[in-house]
Amino acid sequence: MFEPAQENPYPDSHVLGEGPELHPLLAPVLPLLGRWHGRGRGEYPTLEQDFRYEQEITFSHDGRPFLRYEARAWLVDGAGAPVRPAGREAGWWRVTPEASLEVVLAHPTGIVETYTGRVSAPAPDGLEIEIGTKEVSLTPLAKEVTGTRRHYTLVGDGLTVEHDMAAVGQPLQHHLTTRLVRRA
Repeated sequence: MFEPAQENPYPDSHVLGEGPELHPLLAPVLPLLGRWHGRGRGEYPTLEQDFRYEQEITFSHDGRPFLRYEARAWLVDGAGAPVRPAGREAGWWRVTPEASLEVVLAHPTGIVETYTGRVSAPAPDGLEIEIGTKEVSLTPLAKEVTGTRRHYTLVGDGLTVEHDMAAVGQPLQHHLTTRLVRRA
């Protein structure tokens, strides 16, 4: 009934210079392209104790004016041994002609966030990105999250992510800090 399908002719690439030609609108976020891995710490007033985690993030593209984003985290103990899976999210970072950002992220816990923000370049080999939620949508069983803000600082092959959150009756405040390095 159906003929065999061919391999995807438009694969994503997370390696600069490989895969499809980069869309010119991606220039402001081009340094994010790649696979990142690192460690972080988290806290929130509603949690009994702070926690440590590792995280991997991938930014890739298929030649159109957006980046595909995927992040996975897992909790680690004091010695750095894996404990269990933790946060996970996937989405899209769209760059506008004015170099502003529109970001959509979905979480398997029933949360979908839409962000807006900007890219700025503080140094020749780095950039800073600030995004804040425009809207948060929740499924009926999702934890109450009313807003988040993220600050990305990239210098060389190091990426730091600061994540603030307003949730479960708490005002917007620090939640996560992750320091990642680019993987070859």
